[in-house]
Amino acid sequence: MENHTGEKIPIATASGSYAYGWQQMKKYFLYFLAIILIVSIAESPFSKISDMEWENSPVTYFLQMLAMAYGILFLPIIKYGGDLLILRGIRNEELEFGALVVGFKKNYLNIVLAHLITTAIIIIGFIFFIVPGVIFACRLVFVSYLVMDKNMEPIAAIEKSWAMTRGHGWRILGMALLAIPIFILGLICFIIGIIVSIMWIHSAFAALYHAIDLKEEATLISEP
Repeated sequence: MENHTGEKIPIATASGSYAYGWQQMKKYFLYFLAIILIVSIAESPFSKISDMEWENSPVTYFLQMLAMAYGILFLPIIKYGGDLLILRGIRNEELEFGALVVGFKKNYLNIVLAHLITTAIIIIGFIFFIVPGVIFACRLVFVSYLVMDKNMEPIAAIEKSWAMTRGHGWRILGMALLAIPIFILGLICFIIGIIVSIMWIHSAFAALYHAIDLKEEATLISEP
């Protein structure tokens, strides 16, 4: 699909998002690869400490508190920055790796709070019979983009994500389910396959956000 300037734009469907995501991933392969690797490296200390089994001791409590602080105060900045960079690649915008840490300079509190609130909502949803958690996860999938792309505050981003995904819930769930065989296929192809599958999945969801955002902008322009 193309806009009035002849530029290709994504279609707000599962197949359209994955197709456009694949196209842009190939175009910016080395950039996207670096982004995913940096985010994965940033996640590794948190996941390793969280997964380790420890006996009750002051050292254990200290490491657990350190992991919690890292996961709340540092990791979301890198992950949100990674989402922003991939979105810029989807839009054919300039990619500057400084965006990975831009959250430490501005919007820091909004990122931390948005991550905390969104995570809490989804966890509470899963506690109540799982289905609400799935619904919340699907409807709040755009929060990180909105905080980084639109500079929205946490509650505003959550409300906007809920509005943007209205009518797209099943599509987003379908994309999430499709991500499972893509990831399994990546596992079969060993390390590089896993990385490529993660790159593709992130690209697809960024493409869906971009498609819906473009559609909303076009609607606003066409309104009298």
